[in-house]
Amino acid sequence: MTKYLRIDASARTEGSVTRMLLDEIVSQLGAESITRRDLAQSALPQITDTWVSSNFTPADQRDAQQQAALAQSDALVAELQDADVILIGAPIYNFAVPAALKAWIDLVARAGVTFRYSETGPVGLLEGKLAIVAMASGGTPVGSDIDFASGYLRHVLGFLGIHDVTFVTADALGAGADEKIASAKGEIQKLAA
Repeated sequence: MTKYLRIDASARTEGSVTRMLLDEIVSQLGAESITRRDLAQSALPQITDTWVSSNFTPADQRDAQQQAALAQSDALVAELQDADVILIGAPIYNFAVPAALKAWIDLVARAGVTFRYSETGPVGLLEGKLAIVAMASGGTPVGSDIDFASGYLRHVLGFLGIHDVTFVTADALGAGADEKIASAKGEIQKLAA
């Protein structure tokens, strides 16, 4: 059975286009085994000096405080490692990803755990996974010069080893929202075909 990890990053719980698109993706794919992480409902901490020093201390040498500092990150990484398909709802806020999504990325991008350094550069350790990113924006066209979200997400997922990334977009909803949402739903139907 395919295991899904769903990450919702929209601050809106009602009327969120990315949440609606993810609901549609889950329905169309017939996803049954889903771990859900709602970043708006349970805010993640920012990384701190304690977190960084704990992360760079070898696991077998961490004291209780360091283990506690990494406990939530360890849980998030385990969810990511366990999933076959990662579903990310990523609204564009102020031309980029929401701070909640950036906090999640900071907590799962860990040297020696989800990527490693080699003589030729970083190597992602999460190979073989698929990511589907549902993006929505009020006025920022996805892929435009003012979109700093989609390229960042594609890059960071690839950095972790997730190279099979599909975007479902309903962007620049300030004009023609109904048509753009219908188009995004059409993209989702093609994914499930």
